[in-house]
Amino acid sequence: MPYGTKNATVASSTGTAPPPATSTTSTSTSTLSLTQQLFLADTAVDRFALLPNDNQFVFDFGNPVLKGKGGKGGDLIAANRQTFPALVGTGSGMAVGFLGPCGFNTPHVHPRGTELQVVTSGRLVTEMLPENGVFNNNMATNGRRVITNTVNAFQMTPFYQGSVHTQFNPDCTPATFVASFNSEDFGTGQVPDELFAMSPDVVSAAFGQAVDGAQVDQFKAAIPTSIAEGVEQCLKTCGIAKR
Repeated sequence: MPYGTKNATVASSTGTAPPPATSTTSTSTSTLSLTQQLFLADTAVDRFALLPNDNQFVFDFGNPVLKGKGGKGGDLIAANRQTFPALVGTGSGMAVGFLGPCGFNTPHVHPRGTELQVVTSGRLVTEMLPENGVFNNNMATNGRRVITNTVNAFQMTPFYQGSVHTQFNPDCTPATFVASFNSEDFGTGQVPDELFAMSPDVVSAAFGQAVDGAQVDQFKAAIPTSIAEGVEQCLKTCGIAKR
């Protein structure tokens, strides 16, 4: 009997065939997304049957419909198992970033994936903060270690799962990057948005006595000092007016 034959009937010792196999999948999938159906498929062979068109295996990062949603500084187009169902079962995801002149990708984390980022045009200034306990020269008195690099075209840098990191385009021309992830659902959490979404008392406690509850709104747009200075200088150099 060939491998992969479905519902093959084998005669029992009494000469009576067993009843037909009952499908474990609901008879109605009309309410399920394609991604959900792919998750419920019994085998990889069944998943391919749910993707009958060859173009379902191509994701277009240049699709204009996907652009213009990432903010004033650029776009980040993500291919995950929701936007690209063919990724189900691969354990992988990818994103392409387009940062305009002086564009800044605010500090964020990926809760379920490590990012390997390759700059494909232009250059990026990157910063990454590892976990608690990682200090300069392994000494707590020297403060947290912030891994800072200028990453040029066709160079790569890693951002470890859960690490806070950011990217800034210091030039007057656009920059692009490609990022791969070891997850189909890597997720993203913008640190400033998440922190300041908490109650003012929690935010005040996070900053100690340096921030009064009434001052919370003043810090909602806060970004790392080094990046802020770089943005200021870039705007002046490129003749871009502040909004």
